[in-house]
Amino acid sequence: MILETNRLLLRPWSEADAVDLFAEASHPEVGPAAGWPVHQSLEESREIIKTVLSQPETYALVLKETGQVIGSIGLMIGKQSGLDLPDSEAELGYWLGQGFWGQGLVPEACHALLGYGFSQLGLEQIWCRAFLENSKSQRVQEKLGFVYQYLLEDVYFSLIDEIRTERVSLLTKEKWQARKEEL
Repeated sequence: MILETNRLLLRPWSEADAVDLFAEASHPEVGPAAGWPVHQSLEESREIIKTVLSQPETYALVLKETGQVIGSIGLMIGKQSGLDLPDSEAELGYWLGQGFWGQGLVPEACHALLGYGFSQLGLEQIWCRAFLENSKSQRVQEKLGFVYQYLLEDVYFSLIDEIRTERVSLLTKEKWQARKEEL
C-alpha cells in the first residue's frame, strides 16, 4: 500500500532505506523523544527496518520532491498496540527527522493515514500517545482532533532505560468524519 499527500509518499520500508534511516535516527533529539535510543550504526538501522519497521501498516515517510526517507508513521492495530486494543481500534505512531520539524509534514502524513485507517481498514477509534514533555507531538495530536483521555504514569521504557509519563489521546471515527466535513 502506498499513500500519497501533497509533499509525501507513505510506503513500506525497504532495506535500501537504511542510509536515510540512519541519517535521521542517529540524531540525539529524535529517538529518545519517541522512546527509542539513538541509532549507533548503519547495520543497526538495517536491523530495525527488518524487525520493527517491517510490521504491518508501518510506512516510511518519503519526500516526493527528493525521494529521501525523513521519518516513519504507522498504525498498530489491536493487540499490536501497547494499549491492548480490540481489533476495531489502533494506535497511531510517528516520528520525523529533526531537520524537518515545524513544516507540517507529520499532520499531513497523519491525515492520509487516519483517512485510510477509518475508511479502508474499518477502524472505529485511533489512539495516540506522547511523552508528557513532548509538546510538539501533543500539538500534532490536537491539530488532528485527538482528545486527551488519561495519563500513563511511571512507565518503564526499556529501550532507553527511563521511566516516563505518557499522555494518551483518542480520535473516534465520528469525530474524524465531522472534522473532515468541516474542512
